Amino acid sequence: MDCIWIVFVTVFFLWFTVMLYHNRFKLRSKYRNQLPSGTLGLPFIGETVEFVSCAYSDRPESFMDKRRRMYGKVFKSHIFGSSMIVSTDAEVNKFILQSDAKVFVPSYPKSLTLLMGESSILLINGSLQRRIHGLIGAFFKSHQLKAQITRDMQEYVQESMAKWREDSLVYIQDETKNIAFQVLVKALISLDPGEEMQLLMKHFQEFISGLMSLPINLPGTKLHQSLQAKKKMVKLIQRIIRARRKSEICKVAKDVVDVLLNDASEQLTDNLIADNMIDMMIPGEDSVPVLMTLAVKYLSECPPALQHLTEENMKLKKLKDLLGEPIAWNDYLSSLPFTQTVITETLRIGNIIIGVMRKAMKDVEIKGHLIPKGWCAFAYFRSVHLDDQNYDSPYQFNPWRWQDKDISSCNFTAFGGGQRLCPGLDLARLEASIFLHQFVTQFRWFAEEDTIVNFPTVRMKRRMPIWVKRVES
Repeated sequence: MDCIWIVFVTVFFLWFTVMLYHNRFKLRSKYRNQLPSGTLGLPFIGETVEFVSCAYSDRPESFMDKRRRMYGKVFKSHIFGSSMIVSTDAEVNKFILQSDAKVFVPSYPKSLTLLMGESSILLINGSLQRRIHGLIGAFFKSHQLKAQITRDMQEYVQESMAKWREDSLVYIQDETKNIAFQVLVKALISLDPGEEMQLLMKHFQEFISGLMSLPINLPGTKLHQSLQAKKKMVKLIQRIIRARRKSEICKVAKDVVDVLLNDASEQLTDNLIADNMIDMMIPGEDSVPVLMTLAVKYLSECPPALQHLTEENMKLKKLKDLLGEPIAWNDYLSSLPFTQTVITETLRIGNIIIGVMRKAMKDVEIKGHLIPKGWCAFAYFRSVHLDDQNYDSPYQFNPWRWQDKDISSCNFTAFGGGQRLCPGLDLARLEASIFLHQFVTQFRWFAEEDTIVNFPTVRMKRRMPIWVKRVES
């Protein structure tokens, strides 16, 4: 039996290899010289091993840079089981981002799609996606939410920093994750800090740990554990939704759940709302805290930028203290211009989101490059942000480069673009501005050595440990 099994596996492997190369040959014959240059790598694994190896290094873009030199800014590859066209060209990326669902739809690793679910705003397309995106985007821009978020963020930052001690290390990554998660959850479902918030945070951390896991849903696997954690979170949020439906409908929405419940569309079911509340918590656990953490790292390594930032924020604080007024949303985003350049430069050089993947719904030609129907287009932001043709000394942290410069250029896509432009981009800037303001006006610090890990998500290896000293009033 063992011999038969070995023969069977060998024959199957040979057949699969022949068919794989046969299909590749047919593909090349069909499109002739239209496909971008490049290589699909080895059978089965393609170029995944080299991609992941580079991703774990301090220069993840080296995989792309090597191929850019060989094939140009747009090339073909085979990564994570998919044939794809990789773009490191800003104009091509802009086209991909701004195309609608008739041309490109989101494409993610299987483990992530299983965890997000079919109704996730990250995966749905067409009118429903535009409806949800529009409702949430409008709420995030409302004066009511801006005032609430500003108060909550200031309160949570102050509570966190009040516990910092001068005789022990402060881990900035942990502190910012705790703060940002609480702020976002309050905006989404109006849940205040406490036992229920801590339980939600625990389940959420179990959930998010499986986003980039192997797509195997069996007991004991990371994906299975993450799915179980999501079920627990869905129950908690559905309980909140049911309670809201029983109570009188609030005409003035106090959170995102209210916004979606007030909409008359029958498509916005309780399950859809609960699932999307969980998906929207991801920035509170991941991208926004990393933005704040990286800003502290880069400022620690650039004393002139830190001094300029501190002087700007101290000036605003003294003015507001003199007037006896609290600092409002507009003050953070309009009266602290250098602080905004620090945030923009952190986003550019830190590349918290390295790019997006889209599946072509038909043959698409961009700037003479063909993306065949069914192939994945990988718009890779990191190479654009670190291209010396787009930025002088691209690896140097230089906030001054953004003074009097338009950030809406296709060379800067930290928040994505098109119909899926991040609806919370102003919220992310606000949170980072408040944290930096409170930090530099209350403390001086010394940062211990730490390094950035870029895969599977951007984070600090040692969680950004610092020693702090309070500034005397």
